[in-house]
Amino acid sequence: MPTHPPSGAAVLQPEVTASIVAAVLAELVERGYGRLAMEAVAKRAGTSKSALYRRWSGKQEMVLAVLADISVPMADVVETGDLRRDMRAAAESMAAWLAAEPYAKIIPDLIAEAHRTPALAEAIAVSIAKPRRAHLRSLLTRAIDRGDLPADTDLEMAQDLVAALIYWRTVVRQAPAEPHYLDHVTDTALRALRATRTDTRA
Repeated sequence: MPTHPPSGAAVLQPEVTASIVAAVLAELVERGYGRLAMEAVAKRAGTSKSALYRRWSGKQEMVLAVLADISVPMADVVETGDLRRDMRAAAESMAAWLAAEPYAKIIPDLIAEAHRTPALAEAIAVSIAKPRRAHLRSLLTRAIDRGDLPADTDLEMAQDLVAALIYWRTVVRQAPAEPHYLDHVTDTALRALRATRTDTRA
């Protein structure tokens, strides 16, 4: 039996989606996650609430889908096989994400809201944090396979080392992550990761 492409309400028009995405980002900057409303997004995007609900089940899914579609690819760096260069690229990518508009305003607000809403915190971890961390984890895993890092490297700690330093500087201290600072972060992390564990055997 021949099939026909969907029409009318079933079609998710790319230009409408793009307008909605822009509206979501603008509303997050102006109102924050807690005060963001589907009605306001639809009005700003020049569309209907039904257009939003055809794409997402509600506010949380909409916001996180929009942010994930942009934020997760930003963590993907081109690996060269040179661990120091690759780690430096990952650090620069992290700093660029946290400093770029509109994310410099959106991310701190979203994290603050997540502290008050456990379900949101879990959704952020699943849709944004874990996929972003997976890029760096993959880079580190291949470095271990090449012998560039010890086989017993704690991958969770390794990922935290770079992210925590940059987050503290750019978001908490509101200071710029200049190139020389990213160099220092990279070298500090590598020294820590390459340090061998003390052999406690008798």
